[in-house]
Amino acid sequence: MELLSVIRRWHHRDCIPIREIERRTGLSRNTIRKYLRADAVEVRFKVPERPSRLDPFADKLS
Repeated sequence: MELLSVIRRWHHRDCIPIREIERRTGLSRNTIRKYLRADAVEVRFKVPERPSRLDPFADKLS
């Protein structure tokens, strides 16, 4: 996600305050602080595995 790198660049290199980053991105200050403190390069969202709606009909379809 390139937004995380943009936020870090603005804050560390360009010395833009968190409130200004909040205005530019529309994210909350808490989220921006969390992104700045995180050591992760990308934000990864957990996506639970969900069964497909077509699973009950897989035999008929194949």
